Amino acid sequence: MVVLVLSACPAGLRGHLTRWLLEISAGVFVGHVSARVRDLMWLNVCEMASGGRALMVFSVPGEQRMDFRVHNHHWTPTDFDGLTLMMRPEHAAAPAVTEEPPAAGWSAASKRRKYGRRPVR
Repeated sequence: MVVLVLSACPAGLRGHLTRWLLEISAGVFVGHVSARVRDLMWLNVCEMASGGRALMVFSVPGEQRMDFRVHNHHWTPTDFDGLTLMMRPEHAAAPAVTEEPPAAGWSAASKRRKYGRRPVR
């Protein structure tokens, strides 16, 4: 089983992949091909992607029963004691807080409700 996900790739590449795989959603291809066809298909994807991103997940024998290949992708497959996991880039792991905390105390609306005043128009 092969799952191939494309982002920002030319339409010609998507048309090329429909020879072997079924496009189940925009840029998501699924199918069952031999290892030789899969490897040649991946070489074509890397050549034709032209700045786009590609991610391929395919079945292999072993404990995890799948493997990953990436092209121009920020997340990278990393081996942790025989288990392949996708590692996020460092800047995406901890988003920076840019908002100021809200002002302490009661809001103007709650003060009006408490004292029964209506806003002046």
